[in-house]
Amino acid sequence: MKFFGLKFLLWYTVVMVALSVFFVFGADWEIRNATKGKLFSNVDDVPFNKVGLLLGTSKYASKGVHNLYYDYRIDAAVALFNAGKIQFIVVSGDNRHADYNEPVTMRNDLVAAGVDSSKIFLDYAGFRTYDSVVRLREIFDQHSTTIISQKFHNERAVYLAGKEGINAVGFNAKDVSKNYGFKTNLREKFARAKVFIDDVIGTKPKFLGDKIEIK
Repeated sequence: MKFFGLKFLLWYTVVMVALSVFFVFGADWEIRNATKGKLFSNVDDVPFNKVGLLLGTSKYASKGVHNLYYDYRIDAAVALFNAGKIQFIVVSGDNRHADYNEPVTMRNDLVAAGVDSSKIFLDYAGFRTYDSVVRLREIFDQHSTTIISQKFHNERAVYLAGKEGINAVGFNAKDVSKNYGFKTNLREKFARAKVFIDDVIGTKPKFLGDKIEIK
């Protein structure tokens, strides 16, 4: 009896692992497929949107080293703004701790790069990509946007925006090397699977709040 119990447990484990792998790669395929034709890497090809949504990240990686994801996103947002492809930038990021403020840090660097500060709006509660997308609609009353991040991130963000009734395209910031971005790209696979889990369980943004008019 112990042998059959062990055999059943082994087969159950194999089946569950196989289903999990299928789910993760299926979610990845669905998001890639659904966002084809909605992502742009050349600023000249990007359609005009009033507002660009710049997704936040930390300015520094470990030990004070500059985070290339951050640097390249700033460069991409500045390029879009200077090309007249967007008129305003909503910077959405994490500000859950007093000593950590992605939106303000990104705004400061955008201004230092020549973007008019009156054209920048801050979303302090963009704790997750989903929150950033929903808050763009609910707080900033925007139903179309150009999302600014790396390609892998834009695919998920544009997919989420479409599910929320937002007409979104993505402008791909320069990506990093495979070695530099290995852990991030691995986490992204699971983040894409979580998109569908969140949809099933009805996950909502951590915070909403009062409307902010962009003009």
